[in-house]
Amino acid sequence: MDNKKKVAVPLVCHGHSRPVVDLFYSPVTPDGFFLISASKDSSPMLRNGETGDWIGTFEGHKGAVWSCCLDTNALRAATASADFSAKVWDALSGDVLHAFEHKHIVRACAFSEDTHLLLTGGVEKVIRIYDLNRPDAPPREVDKSPGSVRTAAWLHSDQTILSSCTDMGGVRLWDVRTGKIVQTLETKSSVTSSEVSQDGRYITTADGSTVKFWDANYFGLVKSYNMPCTVESASLEPKFGNKFIAGGEDMWVHVFDFHTGEEIVRIQFHTFNIIPIDCLLGYLALLSHCRLSLYLCPVLLLV
Repeated sequence: MDNKKKVAVPLVCHGHSRPVVDLFYSPVTPDGFFLISASKDSSPMLRNGETGDWIGTFEGHKGAVWSCCLDTNALRAATASADFSAKVWDALSGDVLHAFEHKHIVRACAFSEDTHLLLTGGVEKVIRIYDLNRPDAPPREVDKSPGSVRTAAWLHSDQTILSSCTDMGGVRLWDVRTGKIVQTLETKSSVTSSEVSQDGRYITTADGSTVKFWDANYFGLVKSYNMPCTVESASLEPKFGNKFIAGGEDMWVHVFDFHTGEEIVRIQFHTFNIIPIDCLLGYLALLSHCRLSLYLCPVLLLV
């Protein structure tokens, strides 16, 4: 790699008192785009997605928050916590709108595209769907997950759910109508990161030292790249779809060409494992397991 290639200087966003474990960019709204962070300090934070400026803190959880997300309009936030609950928040006031109790740690949450449903999963090995128009109604449960749920997301206009497990490989695709697994994307190691691209074309997964891209409609493997280390997470740049970012145990953030797998640039400013989480409009949000801050980098400048 050409060591003279320029490196973007990240914006450093302080605020959390314990390690940050998850990040989520909102879609672009009339008011801009926003970034929510989950932390073991039990207090998720909302920020301006471009500048990293703090907007507010959601207070109410009594345990580590493992997952966070915003709805399509960035008007509501959802969080999944080790206090055995998932919460839905008013993103403007910070008030709790709904609190959904579980029987064990909740590791994943996701709003449906139409914003009417909330998906949760965790150590119980149960994937639940809450109707936010009827929050007091019992949630719908799909077939029991074969393992503890680590990640969960919607695709196909909320007709399909994808999930990965902490203790086994593969990504499972569930038909929402039947509640059954219809396909498994096979991986050798447990999937630590999975996301659906904004245009709905690809599913990006990270397992072991491999990043894979799958066709989100036919579920075939499109590309598979071996990484220089064990990877915690990977994210596809959504504006042009020509770069992806990965990071993990070697303490570097790697930016790769999507089409060839060639490394374009690498960034190092951590002393612990890297977890790049989300990428939007040319901004990469990333964090590390053992750091209390998160970082924003202008990825599109790295050419």
